[in-house]
Amino acid sequence: MPSEGWVVWIEGLPCSGKTTLARTAGPRLSALGRPVEVLDGDEVRKLFSPELGFSRKDRETHARRVSYVARMLARHGVYVLVAMITPYETSRQAARSTVGDRFTEVWLRCPIEVCRSRDTKGLYRRPAGTAGARVTGVDDPFEEPLAPELVLDTSVDPATVCAEKLLAYLAGHATQSPVLAK
Repeated sequence: MPSEGWVVWIEGLPCSGKTTLARTAGPRLSALGRPVEVLDGDEVRKLFSPELGFSRKDRETHARRVSYVARMLARHGVYVLVAMITPYETSRQAARSTVGDRFTEVWLRCPIEVCRSRDTKGLYRRPAGTAGARVTGVDDPFEEPLAPELVLDTSVDPATVCAEKLLAYLAGHATQSPVLAK
């Protein structure tokens, strides 16, 4: 029977580097012999939640679905890197509660100006009043996390450095997380 995995919940503003961090850290965990799965909020939304919009209720429903899938994967030994905006503290706390004690919350703190400069999808350039124009952190709320286990500044450190910091954090908490222990 495989040992239980772990859920790393990576959150931040749009274009703060959530998916980039998950896809950078994932192969490093894999190289340590750990099964890894990246759950990107946008990709999972298309598959599991295409009927949902971006209201608070819909965002909370989406986060609840993702946290359930993450918990199921972790119970089977998978290290799950969730890359989601997750703008509400209640959603983050619900995810933590769903997953349980094998959960690490990582906040990518990144100034909105830097996020705008990285915007390849045109999210920050949509004119107000158009369908889907509400942008988290601009005209839709983003509640700063109250107690994440790890805060990374992606405006200062590149994804490779952030991935190393994430792995170092997990290794430093080996009494709770067997991520780097075999």
